[in-house]
Amino acid sequence: MKMKIMNVCSMALLAIGICACSGQKKGTPNVEVATDSVEVATDAISVRADSTGYIVRVGEMAPDFTITLTDGKQVSLSSLRGKVVMLQFTASWCGVCRKEMPFIEKDIWLKHKNNADFALIGIDRDEPLDKVLAFAKSTGVTYPLGLDPGADIFAKYALRESGITRNVLVDKEGRIVKLTRLYNEEEFASLVQKINEMLK
Repeated sequence: MKMKIMNVCSMALLAIGICACSGQKKGTPNVEVATDSVEVATDAISVRADSTGYIVRVGEMAPDFTITLTDGKQVSLSSLRGKVVMLQFTASWCGVCRKEMPFIEKDIWLKHKNNADFALIGIDRDEPLDKVLAFAKSTGVTYPLGLDPGADIFAKYALRESGITRNVLVDKEGRIVKLTRLYNEEEFASLVQKINEMLK
């Protein structure tokens, strides 16, 4: 009986302690830190990735990066400010990329490549130069391709383990205006239309 009473008393004290902690007023440093941490953690989880794996959103500034192109030149995204920029994340092992790239070549690159207000970069993840050059040749694309060893550039835009193909359209101020995933004729047509409108 004594043991039961002690257990009940212990449980009651524990419950009072828990209630007292969760009911503390704001202004108590420990509670504020804990609350802020939870909010940060919650925000980080909620904005971490959308259903397609993107961690960036339309309307946000596109994360900057510097990439080495297959011709050895280096280009940073920020150096292209003032241009409409399309980034295409790709790789030779991606069947959907191989399907989409000829359309990018024909419907976007060949149409706008001489426009000083436009830039297009294919960002090839995790592959060496010789493989990327062979990939360009086999798909027949002539737009610039760059190397993304370790998918570090890709990881600025989407969860590293998520798939490709992806297109990111960036306006002249450096803000993301469109994100696509995989190859869908309707979505691709809307990307082409958006680029045409932005370059009028």
